[in-house]
Amino acid sequence: MKGFKAYDIRGIYNEDFDREDVFRIGHFLPRLMDTNRILVGHDHRISSQEIREALIRGITSAGADVYDMGLATTPMVYFASGRMDFEASVQITASHNPGEYNGFKVSGKDVMPVGYANGLDRLEQMVHEAPLQEDTRPGKVVPVDYKGKYLDFLKNRYYHPDVEGLNLAVDCSNGMAGYLIRDLLGEKPHYLYEEPDGRFPHHDPNPLKKENQKPLMEQVLKHQCDAGILFDGDADRVVFVDEKGRFVSPDLIIALMGHYFLTRPGERVLQDIRSSRSVKEYLKDFGAQVHTWKVGRAFACPRLREIDAIYGGEFAGHYYFRDFYYSDSAMVAALVVTDVLAELRKKGITFSRAVDQISNYYSSGEMNYTIERKQEAIDAVVDYFTRQEEPREAFDFDGKRLDFDDWWINIRPSNTEPYLRVIIEARREQLLKEKVDEVGRLLEQYQ
Repeated sequence: MKGFKAYDIRGIYNEDFDREDVFRIGHFLPRLMDTNRILVGHDHRISSQEIREALIRGITSAGADVYDMGLATTPMVYFASGRMDFEASVQITASHNPGEYNGFKVSGKDVMPVGYANGLDRLEQMVHEAPLQEDTRPGKVVPVDYKGKYLDFLKNRYYHPDVEGLNLAVDCSNGMAGYLIRDLLGEKPHYLYEEPDGRFPHHDPNPLKKENQKPLMEQVLKHQCDAGILFDGDADRVVFVDEKGRFVSPDLIIALMGHYFLTRPGERVLQDIRSSRSVKEYLKDFGAQVHTWKVGRAFACPRLREIDAIYGGEFAGHYYFRDFYYSDSAMVAALVVTDVLAELRKKGITFSRAVDQISNYYSSGEMNYTIERKQEAIDAVVDYFTRQEEPREAFDFDGKRLDFDDWWINIRPSNTEPYLRVIIEARREQLLKEKVDEVGRLLEQYQ
């Protein structure tokens, strides 16, 4: 089985894993998580029902009970797991991947993620090697309806009536956001691809791909919207477009959220290692302590809890919240950002102006290089630049990040794809071009 990844289990169904693999995953989950009850939800992909049935058979064959949420967004499962104090939960989804993919996001006690480093490695070994030991008394299946409670939480905690004054465009990517969106934002927004469709007929549900952003940008300009909102497939990730139809880098949204959350000095905020230096510089004026950490939910959630940060975010559009069990929710993020935009609008400040006030750097964006000898390449880049200049700050997790006076670089191996990923920012456009060219020349010998 090829589906075990750093953060979750994911692959092409019936190629990377099949129904028998799913049964075995379910069978060994209660043993791995040391529990006799597991919460299960699923998205709307074509294969999700078949996978759900096999997973439930596997879990109940081990004598454990399944609490079945049925159709749910991934954050709905996190929310229900936290509220009902589950020791284990599973969401069947492949997140932003195309329709032929599927998989599992596994969480443990306190909704903490289970990745390869803290459990999926042992589960993989059990699935491949351990004998099945079916219980003579199978577990039962208990239906769970949590949609209403989740919506009530979002409305009571985050919704502000001023948001109704905004002119919004919303692209649900034919994903699970469409399952909830009108209940939260009503009929006024201009909706695109709202109907959940597991084939994703209009574009795949990855909001970071430029071609997937274009329909929303066009909608924003056509209707002269204040902002555009673009969700991924399972509604745990979201990105934004300003009123000029420009994509807003998701790390800058971490800074924008400071207007909502940072009401007193000393609060902690978490960013990932790819985040713009602008975020820390902007939030300094709020008295925030900005911490930098590894990429991915498997690392972000525990770190957010460890430092008790009020919120955090990632370059990929995940946003985590203390009062959401330190987990990520695209709906929470969308409500927070629109609340901020509604407040700024009262002061005559547009989305684009707010973003321009945050960003002080020219950015390369995330550049991907197909490289086999990743560590050698990373070492070569680090050695080259540190011999020229002493960095004022350096991080040595998730590859390397070097911060110099006028520019910085993060170079890291992808945990999910065969790439070496590089981001460079500089205060001057010409300096950025020079550094991008230098890195390109250095990496040529490793491609």
